[in-house]
Amino acid sequence: MPPIPPSLMHLPKKSGGPAAAAALWLTFHLRRRAGRAMIAEPEAAPANPDRIVMEDVSDRTLVTLDLGYALVHLVDEARGAPLVSRLTGVRKQLSQSFGYIVPQFRVRDSLDIDPAAYRIVLGGVQMGGATIRAGRILAIDVGEVRPGHLLQGEATTDPSFGCPALWIDEADRDQAIAEGFLTVDAATVIATHLNRILSERPDMLLGTEEVSALLDSVKEGAPGLVEAIHPDPLSNAALTRLLRTLLADGLALSHPIPVLTSLALALQQTQDFESIVDRIRADLGGWIVGQVCSPDARLPVVTLDSQLEASILQGMRDPATNQPLIEPGLATMIGEEMSKICRALGAERTPALVVQPQARRALNALLRQRVSDCLVLSLPELPVTQAIEVIETIGAADEGADLPGLQEGVLAA
Repeated sequence: MPPIPPSLMHLPKKSGGPAAAAALWLTFHLRRRAGRAMIAEPEAAPANPDRIVMEDVSDRTLVTLDLGYALVHLVDEARGAPLVSRLTGVRKQLSQSFGYIVPQFRVRDSLDIDPAAYRIVLGGVQMGGATIRAGRILAIDVGEVRPGHLLQGEATTDPSFGCPALWIDEADRDQAIAEGFLTVDAATVIATHLNRILSERPDMLLGTEEVSALLDSVKEGAPGLVEAIHPDPLSNAALTRLLRTLLADGLALSHPIPVLTSLALALQQTQDFESIVDRIRADLGGWIVGQVCSPDARLPVVTLDSQLEASILQGMRDPATNQPLIEPGLATMIGEEMSKICRALGAERTPALVVQPQARRALNALLRQRVSDCLVLSLPELPVTQAIEVIETIGAADEGADLPGLQEGVLAA
């Protein structure tokens, strides 16, 4: 299992004005039970039963966190609203990582789930959830627990990373730490799970409003660059589609100038969507590889057997995108092999699966859901100066076969 990133172990505990304002808003909307109305209010006029408003039929919030009624106190300002400050920290962290301002989250109580459960909804689709013990501490075994430990608690599984864990009393926290457990409170469990789910889907949080805000920010320092892209030849909708594709491919917008510059140059050569994406990625290949491998290190490279890759390219294609459709059994095999390779390398080294350009998009979509700890690159995206080490060829009868164009040490120009 992948190690828990340190950034998720220490979510912010306090926030300033925005958190307080959010807490007030959340408290107002969540208090539907005893204690909600401390002061009598004038009786409202009876609603017209024939009148239907959009709020009755449409949820315009992209990210929603549903809480069972036993967890509502986590967003109650009178009790410190610990979850509100955590969510503020998650939104800020995601915005910095993605390179655009992530839309606000909505928190609401829900009577259709277990009182001690929460549910994470993205675009109306449930992405995750769990049942927790709000008054207790979650002690998580991340692989450093001493054998034969004496800590007692309710056995469970950490919802974010699938690690074995125990719900324990607050009084046992010091013992849990001494035994090697990572300890977090209930609010941090929820916030970490939300962070985990959303961090894997940066493209799904980007909309036309976010793109407009990004362009306005860039325009302050580089107005000519924006004018070369928008609104001609790319409308806001077309640019949103393109940037969402880049985000899904692992190319963040935290440094938008290089991305938009590469886009402007690509538009001078082609108007084809797929070609534009490929040209941008090839232009920024050094940055992509640099996120996982330092310039003086050797990048671990995995390839596909030529016959295996040919079968993918010659197989069925998605009629909507013209991308190859990988047969389920083959997808499972590739995913399992890459998982083994990632585990063998450990957290310190990230492998890159290098394939032909026509196969990259489909294989990236496949592995993003199954093995997030790897890169999928096409040959043009690998910098010619990057030192490499071909460690395995998936599907090869003779282990260690090389991909044409690659040699041990440095990529052949």
